[in-house]
Amino acid sequence: MIQKNPISRRTLLRGTIAAAAFGITPVRAQTDWPNRAVRLVVPYPAGGSTDVLFRIIGEALKNKLGQPFVVENRPGASGNVGVDGIVKAAPDGYTLGGATVGHFSINQFLIANMPFNAERDLVSPSMVYELPNVAVVAAKHVPATTLQEFIAWAKARPNGISIGSPGPGTTPHLSGVLFAARTGVNAVHVPFRGAAQTIPAMLSGDVNFAVDNLASYVSQIESGQMRALAVTSAQRWPTMPNVPTMEEAGVKDFIVTSWGAYAMAAATPAAIVDKLSATHAQLAADEALQKRFLAAGGRLLHSSPAEAKAFAAKETKMWREVVRLSGLTPQ
Repeated sequence: MIQKNPISRRTLLRGTIAAAAFGITPVRAQTDWPNRAVRLVVPYPAGGSTDVLFRIIGEALKNKLGQPFVVENRPGASGNVGVDGIVKAAPDGYTLGGATVGHFSINQFLIANMPFNAERDLVSPSMVYELPNVAVVAAKHVPATTLQEFIAWAKARPNGISIGSPGPGTTPHLSGVLFAARTGVNAVHVPFRGAAQTIPAMLSGDVNFAVDNLASYVSQIESGQMRALAVTSAQRWPTMPNVPTMEEAGVKDFIVTSWGAYAMAAATPAAIVDKLSATHAQLAADEALQKRFLAAGGRLLHSSPAEAKAFAAKETKMWREVVRLSGLTPQ
């Protein structure tokens, strides 16, 4: 006969208090997450694509989980200031971040003395979105109507072409580097502070080409001032079904997106990470939310934590090589 060991209510209470004293989170506290407001750190200024898309997500999470997800913009050092705050926050699920490809895969090759190691210090419950870049030319100044025509036009120019971008180390700059490497086009990089400066330079004929964020160029493409030659996503973009992908346009091995994912401190309990991942899967299946993302220029994604980790590792390998090609060194 097996003897039962009776445990009094007082004994259980003492055990719970002791566990709390040693920093052990009770299982119920994890599965009840969230039971208060969650801080959603966006490591960029308000108004940019990352901020806009994560505010949409914060609203959707509030509606789904019944607690506020309060957006806090913490820009600085290419977003590293905000992400470092996520890394150093208590790993209890109440500090959540909206990190991007830069934080997971690029900044480590551009910034000396990084304050965190993304692979070691962060866990991502899910991918959240992707934004493609688009290869564009000014219709008034460049006669090419396809990417192959543009490549032939560029190679026939004695001094090559100029490629505009929002600045060194950005995905548009590195996309331009990759384009020149893949096609053999002689190109000079012309950095600006953002698309708001690049676009007028292209429309005036001072800059020939850009592989920049699609959301920034939609109005010029729709007006006919800019001609979209290809998108850098793996498939054609839903809002521009007539624009081919880079591979369809004849440039292989050229999938480049600006993507965002949830970020939490690595020690966050798995129960919380998995609950957020499962919740986001439900959000990603919502057609109304998908349409809101597309209207804002992004595609709503979902992944498991393991898939997010594997994707970031794959991207890191690619961007390491592209940064090497660019000649940029950590500063």
